[in-house]
Amino acid sequence: MGKTQSQVLPIVALPRDTVLLPGVTLRIPIANRADVAAVLANIYSRASSPRLEQTPVTIGFVPLVSPYLSQDGKRLIEGKGGKRGHLEVDPARATGKDLFAYGTFGRVSGVQGRRPGELALVVEGQNRFKLEEITKERPFLEARVTRHEDSAIDASDEAIQPLFSELKQLSRELLALVRLSSILPRGPATTLSPILARRLELFIARKDIQEAGNLADFMSNVLECSHEEKLRILSALNIKERLERAVELLQKQISAIQGNTRVISITTNTPQDLDLDRLTKLRGETLRRRMINGTMPSGIGMPSGFPGFSGGNSNGTEEESNEMTELKKRLDEAGLSAEAKKVADREIRRLEKMNPAQAEYQVCRNYLENLAEIPWTKMTEDKLDSATLSRARKQLDDDHYGLDKIKKRLLEYLAVLRLKQAVNADLEAQIQHIIQPSQSLDKGSVEQSGSADDASTPKPPNEEEIQILKTKRMVDKSPILLLVGPPGTGKTSLAKSVAASLGRKFHRISLGGVRDEAEIRGHRRTYVAAMPGLVVNGLKKVGVANPVFLLDEIDKLGMSNFHGDPSAAMLEVLDPEQNYTFNDHYINIPIDLSKVLFIATANSLDTIPPPLLDRMETISLSGYTTLEKRHIARRHLIPKQVTTNGLQKDQILMEDDVVDKIITSYTRESGVRNLEREIGSVCRAKAVEYAEAKDSVTPSEAESTSNPPKLPSPTVYSPTVTIDDLDSILGIERFEEEIAAKDSRPGVVTGLVAYSTGAQGSILFIEVADMPGSGRVQLTGKLGDVLKESVEVALTWVKAHAYDLNLSSSPDEDVMKSRSIHVHCPSGAIPKDGPSAGLAHTVALVSLFSGKSVRPTLAMTGEVSLRGKVTPVGGIKEKLIGALRAGVKTVLLPQGNKKDVRDLPEEVKQGLEIVHVGHIWEALKVVWPGEHWVGERGWSGVESRL
Repeated sequence: MGKTQSQVLPIVALPRDTVLLPGVTLRIPIANRADVAAVLANIYSRASSPRLEQTPVTIGFVPLVSPYLSQDGKRLIEGKGGKRGHLEVDPARATGKDLFAYGTFGRVSGVQGRRPGELALVVEGQNRFKLEEITKERPFLEARVTRHEDSAIDASDEAIQPLFSELKQLSRELLALVRLSSILPRGPATTLSPILARRLELFIARKDIQEAGNLADFMSNVLECSHEEKLRILSALNIKERLERAVELLQKQISAIQGNTRVISITTNTPQDLDLDRLTKLRGETLRRRMINGTMPSGIGMPSGFPGFSGGNSNGTEEESNEMTELKKRLDEAGLSAEAKKVADREIRRLEKMNPAQAEYQVCRNYLENLAEIPWTKMTEDKLDSATLSRARKQLDDDHYGLDKIKKRLLEYLAVLRLKQAVNADLEAQIQHIIQPSQSLDKGSVEQSGSADDASTPKPPNEEEIQILKTKRMVDKSPILLLVGPPGTGKTSLAKSVAASLGRKFHRISLGGVRDEAEIRGHRRTYVAAMPGLVVNGLKKVGVANPVFLLDEIDKLGMSNFHGDPSAAMLEVLDPEQNYTFNDHYINIPIDLSKVLFIATANSLDTIPPPLLDRMETISLSGYTTLEKRHIARRHLIPKQVTTNGLQKDQILMEDDVVDKIITSYTRESGVRNLEREIGSVCRAKAVEYAEAKDSVTPSEAESTSNPPKLPSPTVYSPTVTIDDLDSILGIERFEEEIAAKDSRPGVVTGLVAYSTGAQGSILFIEVADMPGSGRVQLTGKLGDVLKESVEVALTWVKAHAYDLNLSSSPDEDVMKSRSIHVHCPSGAIPKDGPSAGLAHTVALVSLFSGKSVRPTLAMTGEVSLRGKVTPVGGIKEKLIGALRAGVKTVLLPQGNKKDVRDLPEEVKQGLEIVHVGHIWEALKVVWPGEHWVGERGWSGVESRL
């Protein structure tokens, strides 16, 4: 808000519809103002009396209250403002209730006027104050006030910075409209002359953010606004609120001018009708009348040689020169590339020759300002030292659980970057060692030039050797990573952790919904309101050439349309062989993006064009398993939600079984967003219980002890959350968990599925029944085409090996001749598909035809071929975690999935017996270990009857 100070001072009520703002000079008529005379007399008598130190006497100037505002500046319903408005009050007889609650300290500069009736007090506004109490009303007002001084503004304040920029832009736009309207024959009447408007433009351009409040006051005084609007500006002690109100007034004024301005077209069919000398003379007369009428101060310098005026000053030219010097300085400090420097020099020369009133002037100036804001050579120093890898590993482990592949890839990048910088440092040392003797030669004098010993003179450096060493420098081309995974798996937060571990700036670019190529590569300067693209704007925002850019949702980038192809525009950004010369259409100068570490995220690869996908290094992030979600909840989600909901660490306790229940029964998802929401619901429910328990302590009980306990008694509030509490807090279970059956029967086998819902692995029962028929096969359970084919392959293999399996009395007998079978997978509303149930179907058919049941704690996965070979499948990690959760003890896996077992959590390896099989005969030995088959003796691992 700012600094405040209380004091008592004389008050002068301002005339009707008059408001004095800080930084504004005002003429106040003093005719028939006995109160002003009394104040001046009091000041004069005090000033003439002898005092040890002469302290300045300040007068407070307060406007009259409005019937449409409260005394503190709040809007009232029209017509409900009070008994009398400010138009009915005589300022000389005003009382405390007629005054506004805010005023301005004014320094009296003097009295102007030749005759008594024309005398006016010249006052310069200084600081705001607030009326606290009227201490005296006659012969003049005196009050106790609280002085307000605006506090310093942080240049990086995200709330004030955009408002200040918008205020400056709207102010320049308003003044440009004023200058434009002056050359139109029937333009709207304004109180500003074109020359005064130009000087105000230069005045506004010099303002920085520390003067944001002063600029808002100044522009509010310049605008044609109502008394109530100025009162609201005066009452805005907060700078942000003051800027918002000033911007609103500027927008209103600009809209009014634009609506009233009529464009006049002049045809050139009859040149004799257009008298330029007459037009110039009329314009000079108009400016002279404005000066005489007081709408334009006579002290303002006029352009030299203008008709009807002589002389003038060069303040405007000097201020324009200062602006140009400042722009040149910014361009020099930007470290432009050679090509950018050449373009900037050419544009500066063009700008110096332009008239500031031309539309092209602002376009050219904006272009140069954009060039100065781009970080051409400024870079962040990477934190690369002996502890870099350990620090980065700790940062990634603290922020994320699991995700070992992406962590490994990022640590590889850090290691390579560190080695490259070490090589470059050695080469730089060698170059300096070569250059060093030449420096002594330059510093040395030619005093010994007459000596015969020329051999001791240092030789100049070998430029060819230096160039060879420079070519050996290692170029840092940052990788372009693509993180692919379901929503909520931590892709975006992982990119932030990478930036933190590297010590680099971070910027996020959301590509979802981008349909225009120009949003990526910028608009050409020939278009109205042209601007750079998302990439260049990101570089301007971070201010360095080697940030971490997150290209979020790149799979939702727009495809080819009439606006161009945004995905094709991204090729130049993400191609390591092209992005060191990226060409933005607005800048039109090659920009080096090779030092930017691009990390893209996507939910699916299906919608990414193959050429764009080829430019990126794809890293897949599968959905979190139940075990991983438990660890994430323990380390991150529960502590975060406990703090968010106002509880302490010891005020809520959730055991692992409760967390697992929330994961499996309430949140079937790939990520952890819904899990965090459900944990937050539990924390809020416990917060309500804790608050009610705390409120139930009576005041008498609390006063009975000198130090009442902070926590309620454990008998009143229990911090422990049980599984039974979840039903009342979260409602009924949304998902049912498949549990291994307790009994077995022929034709029923337990299979494994990787993704039932939300990347959760679980078991899947396969039921096969037979009945009298003609060999028909019926499939139910919403099976996909791949699963149907698995059933057909399994049935063919069983029929071909019926005699070997002891299912028929002769090799030529058909076991399906007089029977039909029905294959069903429960949960028929859920679609099922995938090449992983062939082994389970085969074992189920053998079990049905042989009448042998399969142990319910035995589950299996794998596809089979017509030769009986068990082929590998995917999703092993999710399937085995789901099997362990469902109570399975033994799992049959294909021989080709041995490599996937190494990445399993230790809990899964210890809780399951994993058996690898390569053929159906091997699986049958494990399923029925004591059985003997006819075909088993002749099988050598390559047996086939087909």
